[in-house]
Amino acid sequence: MQDHEGLHSRLKNCLQTILELEPDLERLELGGELMQEFTVLKSFMERLDAVLLDEDDVRRIERATANFLEELKGPVSAMRRRGEQHRLLQ
Repeated sequence: MQDHEGLHSRLKNCLQTILELEPDLERLELGGELMQEFTVLKSFMERLDAVLLDEDDVRRIERATANFLEELKGPVSAMRRRGEQHRLLQ
């Protein structure tokens, strides 16, 4: 069984990975509701150390994060390619 600190570290890694996508998601205009969720997520990160976790919870969140990233891979990659092409033309 993994220690409490290790579980929190894994969860924090998932949340930070998602938060790093915020600028890209804003550029993709994926809806105000999703942007509101980033505020909630940031607030949760501040209280993360007080959350009790178990291995199953963290695994489920890791899978959900991986699925979320997979769903966004196409739109984010396309947006970044368009941005690079735009910069090359300038």
